[in-house]
Amino acid sequence: MFVDRARISIKSGKGGNGCVSFRREPFVPEGGPDGGDGGKGGDIIFIADEGMRTLMDFRYKRKYEAENGQDGMKKKKFGRNGKDLIIKVPAGTMIIDEESGLLMKDLVKHGDRFIAAKGGKGGKGNVNFKSSVRQAPNFAEAGGFAKERNIILEMKLIADVGLVGFPNVGKSTLLSVCTKAAPKIANYHFTTITPNLGVVDLFDNGFVMADIAGIIEGAHKGAGLGHFFLKHIERTKLLIHVVDVSGSEGRNSIEDFEKINHELTMYNPRLAEKPQLVAANKIDMIEPDDPQYTEFKEYVEKKGFKVFPLCAPIHEGVQELLSAAAEMLDQLACMPQEEENYELFDFESDDAEPDYRTVYASKDGKVYVLSGKQLLKIFYSTNFNDMGSLRYLYKYIEKSGAIDKLTEMGLEEGDIIRIEDYEFEYYEEW
Repeated sequence: MFVDRARISIKSGKGGNGCVSFRREPFVPEGGPDGGDGGKGGDIIFIADEGMRTLMDFRYKRKYEAENGQDGMKKKKFGRNGKDLIIKVPAGTMIIDEESGLLMKDLVKHGDRFIAAKGGKGGKGNVNFKSSVRQAPNFAEAGGFAKERNIILEMKLIADVGLVGFPNVGKSTLLSVCTKAAPKIANYHFTTITPNLGVVDLFDNGFVMADIAGIIEGAHKGAGLGHFFLKHIERTKLLIHVVDVSGSEGRNSIEDFEKINHELTMYNPRLAEKPQLVAANKIDMIEPDDPQYTEFKEYVEKKGFKVFPLCAPIHEGVQELLSAAAEMLDQLACMPQEEENYELFDFESDDAEPDYRTVYASKDGKVYVLSGKQLLKIFYSTNFNDMGSLRYLYKYIEKSGAIDKLTEMGLEEGDIIRIEDYEFEYYEEW
C-alpha cells in the first residue's frame, strides 16, 4: 500500500540526574562530595533513505521515544548518555510540526538528516556545587526535560518527469513501455489509485518518470483522489501531459487539456509554469488528417507546447517523446532551481525557550500555585531534608518575582503555596 502521509508522536530522552554522594574511604578524612553528572538524553533524528518508497511503517507504529540519560554515580562517575533514536523516512519527506503547522525540515536527498527533538541535558552532581562557603552540598541538579512533539510526515515523490492527464488516457501504459514499472493496466474504466515510479534508460542518460494518479476536474477542491496526489507534481522538473485525442469516449481533447492545466493552476500556480510536453495518445484510432486532432495540435502549439503523436502500446512516437524530454531536462539542469516557499518552524525560539525561566502564578481555591520549567527543574533538584538546598529554592522563587505576583493576588503570611504536590506556608522572613 502506498502511504504518503502519517502522524506520529516523538519524545527525546530525559537527561540523567546528578548524583549526591560523599567519599567514604578509609584514611581520607572529610572526603567531600564526589557525585557525578547525569548523562544527556538521546535525540530523535530523522534520516532520508532512498531505499524507502512509502510511509507505510508509520501506520503501525506511531510513538517513538529515545533513551533517557543515565543518572550520575558516586566517585565522580558520569552517567551514560542515552542512545539517539534514528528514524528512517523516504527521500522527499517533509517533517511538519503539527501544533504550528510549520515545516521543520524537508529531507530531499538520500542521507539528509535532521534532529527533530533534542535530548535533555544531564544534571550536575553535587561535586559541582562545592564552594568555600558550602563544603558539603547535599543536593544535585535534576536532568533536563525531554522534548515531546507531534509530527506530520508528508512525502512528495522525487521524479524528473511527471505524467499528468485524465484517467484512462494511457499514462500507465506509457510508463510501462518507457520503464520497467508494472502499473495496473486493463481494458475497462478505472483510475490508478497510487503514483507509480519508473526509471527511463535512454542512451547514456536516464531519468525518473512518475505516473501522477487520480487527477480529475475539481481535484484541487478534493474531488476524487487528486488532492492526495497533486502534491507529488511539485518536485518534478518537467510534465508530460497525456491527452486522448481519439475522442473514442466522447471527450473533447482541447477541453481535457485546459481542464487539467486549470486544476494544476488552482492547486499551485507554480505547477502551471512548469515546462510541458504534450503526448497526443491513441493516435492509431484516428486518421492522420482527422479534424479534431488537427485542431487540437494547432491549438496547443499556439500556446507554445510541442505535441508528440503517440500510440503507447506499440511504442509509436515514444522514442521521440523521450528524446525531447531528455533534451529539455538537460536544459533545465543548467538553470537554477527555484526553491519551494514554505513558512519555516522557528527553531531559534524553540531551542532558546524564552519562557523557560518564567515562573507562573495562579490560585486554586485558597492555595497559591507556582509553575514553570526552570522552577520545576530546581524543585526536582531540591533535597527537602537539607536547609541549604531549600534556601536555594526559596531564593530562586523570590528573585524570579513570583512572590510579588502572589502578593498582588492577595498572598498573606501563613497562606499555602504549592509547587507540584509539595505545599508549604509563606512567611515574610524568606
